Amino acid sequence: MKKLMYIALGIIIGVLLTYYFYPPLDNSGETETVENKIVKPDGVITVEEAIELNNNWTKFRKPAVDSAAARQGREIDKRSVGWSVEDVRNYLDWAEVESENLGYSMDSIRVYLGVYGNREGKENDGFTTMFMAPIGLKLNAEAGLSSSSFIQSGVGPLNNGSGGNQY
Repeated sequence: MKKLMYIALGIIIGVLLTYYFYPPLDNSGETETVENKIVKPDGVITVEEAIELNNNWTKFRKPAVDSAAARQGREIDKRSVGWSVEDVRNYLDWAEVESENLGYSMDSIRVYLGVYGNREGKENDGFTTMFMAPIGLKLNAEAGLSSSSFIQSGVGPLNNGSGGNQY
């Protein structure tokens, strides 16, 4: 009877040790060893710094930008563009796959300013816009690695953000 208790106790201890020291299996049967980490990116500024930058834009750029907009028949111009978090995440995932298909390694995103120009009957006619485009490295067998904007290589930039505060 004593021997049976030691065997049962050994099995229980073995099961517990296995549970605590081996990572769980995911649905594919592979062990999960990488944890998702949230990393604060370089360049995050305080809200106060953002307010100062915004106020400086108003002080130093708004008169010139509104003057240019007035020449196109607009009293004031738009000064911001917003995208949903879902659209940005989807775009980054899509752009990364597209860049890989074109032989690039996407390593950053660049935001550009643009102006819609004179398109009669269009809602944003004459307004400023912003769009983002992936930037990355292309492996060129002759020249090695070179940085490039995907505007020249075929990955479409993301535009059509919402809003654009006019203040």
